[in-house]
Amino acid sequence: MCGIYGVLDRRHRTIDGLTLNGMAEAIAHRGPDGHGRHVAGGVAIGNQRLAILDVAGGGQPFLSRDGRIAVVQNGEIFNFIELAEELAREGIVCETTCDTEVILRLYERHGINFVSRLNGMFAIAIHDAKEECLYLIRDRIGEKPLYVSDDGRRLLFASEIKSLLRAGVSTETDEVALEQFLAFNFIPPPRTMFKGVSHVPPGHWMQVTRTGARTVRWWDLAAIESEERSEEAWIEEFNATLDDAVRIRLRADVPFGAFLSGGVDSSTVVGLMSRHLDEPVRSFCIGFHEAKYDESPFAAAAAERFGTRHVMRKVDANMLGLWPRATWHCDQPHGDISFLPTLRVAELAVEHVKMVLTGDGADELFAGYDKYKNFFADPSVLEGTPESFQRRYYRNLCLFADDERRRVSGGTADLSEAAWDSLQPLFDRSRHMDRINQALYVDMMHLLPGNNLVKPDRMAMAVGLETRAPFLDYRMMELAFRMPGNLKLRGGETKSIYKKAVRPLIGTQLADRKKQMFTVPVGEWFKSGQASYCRDMLLSARTAQRGLFERREVARLLDQHQSGEQDRTRELRALIAVEWWNRTFVDAKTSSVALRRAA
Repeated sequence: MCGIYGVLDRRHRTIDGLTLNGMAEAIAHRGPDGHGRHVAGGVAIGNQRLAILDVAGGGQPFLSRDGRIAVVQNGEIFNFIELAEELAREGIVCETTCDTEVILRLYERHGINFVSRLNGMFAIAIHDAKEECLYLIRDRIGEKPLYVSDDGRRLLFASEIKSLLRAGVSTETDEVALEQFLAFNFIPPPRTMFKGVSHVPPGHWMQVTRTGARTVRWWDLAAIESEERSEEAWIEEFNATLDDAVRIRLRADVPFGAFLSGGVDSSTVVGLMSRHLDEPVRSFCIGFHEAKYDESPFAAAAAERFGTRHVMRKVDANMLGLWPRATWHCDQPHGDISFLPTLRVAELAVEHVKMVLTGDGADELFAGYDKYKNFFADPSVLEGTPESFQRRYYRNLCLFADDERRRVSGGTADLSEAAWDSLQPLFDRSRHMDRINQALYVDMMHLLPGNNLVKPDRMAMAVGLETRAPFLDYRMMELAFRMPGNLKLRGGETKSIYKKAVRPLIGTQLADRKKQMFTVPVGEWFKSGQASYCRDMLLSARTAQRGLFERREVARLLDQHQSGEQDRTRELRALIAVEWWNRTFVDAKTSSVALRRAA
């Protein structure tokens, strides 16, 4: 796990070393163990390294023997051992035990099509002076971030947007992105809150040349076709595939462990880890003094079942003081308050290890959220036209409904379809799926890269900790979408077949406990001890002068919430998130001093 950055200047101008230093410094937290850079012919690529594999010999960039191909990556290739063995059989011997060298040798052997052979989480940059191009490659589902800014003369890329800002990219707000944020509580890729900055989409690569750029899809979850098999066959494949996904994610040359909440996902991962290790798994969780929000007893039960070396720390649930720091690390507003406790547990884990396994992705693959149960409880959802189903699920996802967004933003531009436009292509690509899987596919491609994978990446990398998600092994994702949706959500039970598969491993108590979101009671605080904080963030003169929202409408939402008339927690959190983003980035006006201070 690392941070990468770079520049391609189409006018062959010399790239300023101070610019590159600033880009590297902005993401140094992602890679505190080392720094490397390659500059050649108007192209520069660099890496801030968090050393996990081949600590002594894995420094980046990796160069071909003739020096004409340079590679940097952020992430890990989990099947690098098998790939290196294949290369050796072809007479190509790697000189290190680092997965980045395997990327280089595969590219030399197979060209850009090598990427389909990778099982991992990655954002890769390859400068090929022979072809006179730069490749930017993103993993299948977007576990690792990769942002670009291209003004036609110069293309910049980086693992985090703040690195691009240090190279002079503007902080001008993208109005369409803001509209989409109000709809979904996050900004779905490829847009970002910064006008002119976009994501390389998950499962795509970009080829950048002196004359332009093209983006190519190299993996497509929507191409997976459903299969009819016995439940026993599905369970057997589920257990075998997940077990191997965990096994290959234990490859590391540094101490590692796991986040353990006591939920079905983290308990399953820890249970499988314990099968493959000769020593106890190191597990980590935080608990809250408020029993209503405290999952630590469930984590303790799982730790006892699997004999882990468990570390639990009780913390205060009020973490609002972390919000500015989390915003700086995320680069964009996120109304999801669970980013804050995720940062806390990452801080705990990194005191002991450099890498952890997590249960991320399981809910979206196997229908783990109550929202799926509630939405599909209405039989008419399955009976209507495709268009009516799509619109209903869209409305189900929205934080502010279309008419509410118009009232809150008070904008003159017609952006009413901007949110729907981000979803419609996903519905179109998944029309052949059953409706449960279609809803899951939309969340896999929208919610995961837009929010739920941002959280573990940014909050862990804020403290130099790597996270690995076995459920997002591409074999697990493809298995999940070959599996009919009615096996996942059955009789009102979420994760139905998944729970049946893992009960022998984790036990009935952990498999069947009610899902508890990893969050804190911010809505109650907004009515009491943090009422003045909430009012200042939403209604102060500083906030109002931005002109982003209708002050009267925001005041109405706040009054509804604080009076108890209607729970507006999620809406208020979203609006506060936008204000923190403005204070962190827009008010800083890209000043390097201000950006460093924000950290």
